[in-house]
Amino acid sequence: MTVTLPTPDAPLRIGTRGSPLALAQAHETRNRLAQAFDLKEKFFSIVVIKVTGDAIQDRALKDIGGKGLFTREIEEDLLSGKIDIAVHSTKDMPTLQPDGLILDTFLPREDVRDAFVSPKLSSIAELASGAVVGTSSLRRKAQLLHRRPDLKVVEFRGNVQTRLKKLADGVAECTFLAAAGLSRLGMDDVPATPVEPDDMLPAIAQGAIGIERRMDDANTAEMLMAIHDVETGQRLAAERSLLLTLDGSCETPIAGLAELNGCSLRLRGQVLRPDGSQALDGEREGSIEEAAAMGKDLGEELLSRAGPGFFDWHTS
Repeated sequence: MTVTLPTPDAPLRIGTRGSPLALAQAHETRNRLAQAFDLKEKFFSIVVIKVTGDAIQDRALKDIGGKGLFTREIEEDLLSGKIDIAVHSTKDMPTLQPDGLILDTFLPREDVRDAFVSPKLSSIAELASGAVVGTSSLRRKAQLLHRRPDLKVVEFRGNVQTRLKKLADGVAECTFLAAAGLSRLGMDDVPATPVEPDDMLPAIAQGAIGIERRMDDANTAEMLMAIHDVETGQRLAAERSLLLTLDGSCETPIAGLAELNGCSLRLRGQVLRPDGSQALDGEREGSIEEAAAMGKDLGEELLSRAGPGFFDWHTS
């Protein structure tokens, strides 16, 4: 089909949260579209949308409603036509989108690793017994306590800048951030040390920008095809299938990473008890075409191995 391009009078409206990282991701999306179609910035409009998750900073996500708190208002504006596309950190996205919306465009994936952030230390092993660690991630908390049950983990909500300020104020000795976020913000001055996936398996879809659209908007779909990264999409098909099978939410410590090697895909997955007392790991390897099926199969295996009681915290 022939694509109808935006104009300065009718720009493509890009919806996003207002944090510096969210804006950086929206700008990257705009820049890639502008380059793909040889358009200037004035052909696009970045629309900042306030979301509930950013307004509540004093409680854990699992206590206030989970991942949907970062997407609900944006998706409402997308469905109503106030915006044309929505740019997200894919790791914040629920596995199922509201009726009428689809998440099927992904930009090239950045660094998937977590980063250990501390002004004095460079690794988890250097933390003294009983040291205070700040994180808002249930996954990171469970992984840390599984490895180091002696640590004290405190809530560290907020955007990257807020969490760095808490660290500077001495609220904790270290925190963890996504290496991709630091890279996209150009924050080379942050005292961060990447943690290899073998030591801390990352969140599902970490480092990937996802672009959501209306299913019936064929013109926008055609535009987005020009910037979609096929390999990232293949990897996330496996990871998000694993997450869906495990019924992943902010109440469930789940980690997963798919990696490509030629035509083969390797998927690793992990599910933990929130207190870190137990962790179950598994992996699959197969053809790229089997990505989603591998995710489902690995998820079912982990659920089976978990057995009765493993997910009891869901009802507490």
